[in-house]
Amino acid sequence: MSISASVVKELRERTGAGMMECKSALVEAGGEIDAAAEILRKRGQAKADKKATRIAAEGRVELAVSADGKSGVLLEANCETDFVARDENFLSFVREAAALALVSGPSDIAALMAISRPAGGTLEDLRKELVAKIGENIAIRRFDLLRTAGQLGTYVHGTRIGVIIDVAGGDDDLRRDLAMHVAAARPQCVSAEDVPADVLDRERRILSEQASQEGKPAEIVAKMVEGRLRKFLGEITLLGQPFVKDPDTSVGKLVQGRKATVQRFVRLEVGEGIEKKSANFAEEVRAQLEAHA
Repeated sequence: MSISASVVKELRERTGAGMMECKSALVEAGGEIDAAAEILRKRGQAKADKKATRIAAEGRVELAVSADGKSGVLLEANCETDFVARDENFLSFVREAAALALVSGPSDIAALMAISRPAGGTLEDLRKELVAKIGENIAIRRFDLLRTAGQLGTYVHGTRIGVIIDVAGGDDDLRRDLAMHVAAARPQCVSAEDVPADVLDRERRILSEQASQEGKPAEIVAKMVEGRLRKFLGEITLLGQPFVKDPDTSVGKLVQGRKATVQRFVRLEVGEGIEKKSANFAEEVRAQLEAHA
C-alpha cells in the first residue's frame, strides 16, 4: 500500500525510529499510525534485549537532593560510548531516573525500573525505547539513597565521579570539602572500625609473610606488622587519610576540630570495575556513526 511521506515523518518524530523502519511499520499496520507506533515499540524491545549483552562502560553519575538537604540519591547510568553519554535523550533519562529514585526510595534496580512515570509507562519502558532510538546498550548500573537527620554534603566532579556524605555537625563548607576529599582520595571506609574483618586478616597475613622474610626476631616482626597495618588503615579510611587541602592534617583531626562526625559516604565513578573491550579509533568512530545514522 502507499504510505505518504507526511505520515512517515509524523511517526518518525513521534518515535525517533529511522525512516525505513517507520515506513515498514506503517505498511504492516495498514497505515494506522498508533498501531505502527506499537509495532516499533515491540521491535525496539527486541533490539533492547539483544543489545543488553554489550558492554556499557561509559555514561555519567547523576545526583538528586531533596529541597531540605536531608535526602539524596547518587546514581550511575551507563552507555557504550562517551558520545551517547552527552546525548540529551540519555541525559533526560538519567535525570528522571535519579528524581524518581529520590521520591520513591526503591530497594534495588529492579524496583527502580518498575516505577511508573508521570508521562506513562515505567522507567524500564523508557529505557528500552531509548535503546531502540539511540542504538546502544543503556542501563542504570547502581544507585544509593542516603537519608539523614542532619544535612548531606555533595560533590560531582564533571560527569564521572559523584559523592554524597552524611556529616553530623559542621557547616556547608566542611561537608563540601569532605565530599571533594572523598572524590579525590577514594577512601574505602569511614574509619578503621568499618574495615571488614576479612580485609584486615588478609592484609595482616600478607604483612606477616613480608616481615618474616626480613630475618627479624618474632617480637620485632609482630611490631612491624602492626605498624604497617596502621599505615594501611590510614591509607584506606577517610578519617585516617591526610586532608587533600592540608596534608599536614588528617581528616579525623579536621572533623574533630570542627566538632563534626562522619556517619557515612557514597562514592560512585562511571565504569568502575567494568572491563571495557579495547577498540581502535577507526572502529569507535564507525560504531558511533552507525549508532547515530
